[in-house]
Amino acid sequence: MGKGIKIGRIRTEQLTGLAILFLSASLGACDRRAEPVGTLVAGGDPERGREAVKRYGCGSCHVIPGIEGANGLVGPPLSGIASRVYIAGVLTNTPENLMRWIQDPPAIDPLTAMPNTAVTEADARHLASFLYTLR
Repeated sequence: MGKGIKIGRIRTEQLTGLAILFLSASLGACDRRAEPVGTLVAGGDPERGREAVKRYGCGSCHVIPGIEGANGLVGPPLSGIASRVYIAGVLTNTPENLMRWIQDPPAIDPLTAMPNTAVTEADARHLASFLYTLR
């Protein structure tokens, strides 16, 4: 049998093992990355999203890789948005939340500088699908 000190019905080496297991799981959760979800945006087409980025003028406020002239400095760069845990620091990065944010940012965060640009639901799907290609 183990030589650890017995605390109730658990030995110290068991507690140590449980603590290591808990710490490993906790650290893993803190370092999680958003899953690749570009293909999980139901009805979304990344190429149509790329076109919508141009049509809605997203590049006037954001730097967007692969979009000519998208060099705005008002909003954050959108490079790596697919790997971010949060959208705008307030929403968990999921397709549903990204589409909500794209359609009406002030409804989610009234202090945001991002305006409601009247993005349609279909275009929000395409835009989200495109943005999730930006790893």
